[in-house]
Amino acid sequence: MADLEASLNERFAPHGAALPADVITELLHMIRLFSIDTQDLFYKWESYVQKMGVENTQLDLKTAREFKRDIQEALERESRTKGRVVHSASKKTAATPRAGAEGDVFDMIDGMTSVTPGRRIANAAKRKAMEFDTPGPKSTKMAMTGSPADNKTPSQAIAFEHRQNAGLVTEQLNSHLAAASVPLEPPEAARVKLKANTELPKFAYKGMAMKLSESSEILDDRIDTFTDIIQSHHEIPDIAFGNPAAQSTAEIVAVGRIACDQPNGKLNSASLVLETSRRMGAGMRVPLKLDGVGYDLFPGKVVALRGSNVSGEYFAVTEVLSMPLVPLAASTPDELDVHTARLTGNDDETRPLSMLLGSGPFTTDSDLSFAPLHALLNKAEEEKTDVLILTGPFLDLEHPAIASGDLEQYLPADTKIHVDRATIQDVFRVLISQPLQRLAQAVPSITIIMVPGMRDAINKHTSWPQDRFPKQPLGLPKNVQVVTNPITLSINEMIVGISTQDILSELRRENVFQPGKSHAFNDDLLARLSASVIEQRHFFPVFPAQARENLPKPTTIPGEIPEPGSVGRLAVGASLDLGYLKLGEWLNVRPDILILPTVLNPFAKVVESVLCVNPGTLSKKRGAGTFAALNIHPRQVSDAEREEGAAVAHNVFQRARVDVARI
Repeated sequence: MADLEASLNERFAPHGAALPADVITELLHMIRLFSIDTQDLFYKWESYVQKMGVENTQLDLKTAREFKRDIQEALERESRTKGRVVHSASKKTAATPRAGAEGDVFDMIDGMTSVTPGRRIANAAKRKAMEFDTPGPKSTKMAMTGSPADNKTPSQAIAFEHRQNAGLVTEQLNSHLAAASVPLEPPEAARVKLKANTELPKFAYKGMAMKLSESSEILDDRIDTFTDIIQSHHEIPDIAFGNPAAQSTAEIVAVGRIACDQPNGKLNSASLVLETSRRMGAGMRVPLKLDGVGYDLFPGKVVALRGSNVSGEYFAVTEVLSMPLVPLAASTPDELDVHTARLTGNDDETRPLSMLLGSGPFTTDSDLSFAPLHALLNKAEEEKTDVLILTGPFLDLEHPAIASGDLEQYLPADTKIHVDRATIQDVFRVLISQPLQRLAQAVPSITIIMVPGMRDAINKHTSWPQDRFPKQPLGLPKNVQVVTNPITLSINEMIVGISTQDILSELRRENVFQPGKSHAFNDDLLARLSASVIEQRHFFPVFPAQARENLPKPTTIPGEIPEPGSVGRLAVGASLDLGYLKLGEWLNVRPDILILPTVLNPFAKVVESVLCVNPGTLSKKRGAGTFAALNIHPRQVSDAEREEGAAVAHNVFQRARVDVARI
């Protein structure tokens, strides 16, 4: 650094004088930002002086900033010119594929594969005869529906009460651990202590007030924060960072956000660009070339890349730097003893903590009986469950009866509510609150946690991150705790992270993966997607979220006729409020349990020492779904750990038995 300052003084300062400290700082920032040396910077300064006038241009702080702005504008003009040349010539063959476009790439594949002519004609005819409600690739539709079984016609659907294989375990983790025994009588008091590790009042912000300037600052701050994290973790000097959009032969480290080169395009290896922050790269974008480098990318992922931009047209990546993880949660032995004592009954028997996880929708599209929810509540009552976690939507905006407002036929005959004056809160009290009250009376020690969803009709807060819905007007019992979406909770010693927005489906649709030396070809997709959430330290790291037009349409309402020129009802989507996106960030530690409900296949996996669980949806559109049961044994502290007295990791993934089963 001293050599650089001396070189700057030698070229820019009058003889026998030295530049002011603030001017030196500004010039050093230009060298780092534009990836140039002091000699090139001096040549640019001479050109700038000739343009502005020799007599009127003195090198002070104001002039230095104007000089920097002039270089930035010149680089942007040059980048736009090169971008037009590239797109008009070489990039014609590497355009981003468009879902559902005529003459798509799948027609080309049939002509290239070695199949018989008869089969090729049959396949083409079959595709021509198919009619899709929503244009989109087959992989996207499969990811949204979860399994081919979901595509059955209504005539093939089996009523919930006639379902088969109820209780069948479809996924199991740590099966060698014993499940909690059912006590003869429920405990006298709750066996868990809850604490919110999220600032709940901040979620009560006003929606529909998002400002472009604030949103851009939030996105910029995220890149700058990761830059500091990467620099500290890999011990990288300041001078090693640079602007990947600036032409230079020097190898630099660039930190930015992955994006697509087309606003509405689908990310692929040919459309990858890196978007920089204003501080590190003047907010410019540069195409990426990752030949021979393994990567796992999606739109919005913040990455650190080592490489160079020799031609000025693209940034050639030689290494993708690993992102450090936030530390694991830990507690002292004394704290763990307190939580273990809470699990010990009057008979001095210590039973594992039992949890049930159920995710909405909680009823089929054919009715509002909420039979799947009743089945889950009955199971919680039979097993005297300690914790019941229910994640929305509860009254689904995409349910045909809710969307149409035709609720009269679904209300119980003995209800005291006049059907003509019934509100959505009245419907919630009758169909959901009353069953929960019966469960609370049968098992007074149970703790029920309700997390709203973006499709909840009862919640006025329609943007993510999402505030709580009011508890008192809905007639919920005292055992119920309504929390925000997302939420980080302490349940005894465990840290539990929950987000009901389906991030894994978003990642599945936009993920671009190329195995490298550290990746196996036999890849576990669901574990890899969960790892992306953990690495990015955010419950929803994708940006931008999938457009509503590209999501599967909700179930059609009988007799529904779209307005002329309208595409009909659209899915709700993520509805991100970028100004408050920081509320979805992880603060200090990794959760011990990460609950990520999604329409993808249910699973229970250990990823980066985190127990990741997708309980699946409790109800499919026309049939029964799945839920998850957790039995968590107390943390056994060794004598060595107790003598040391320091905080020890919770290791929940080693002592939790998880069963994902059909409802």
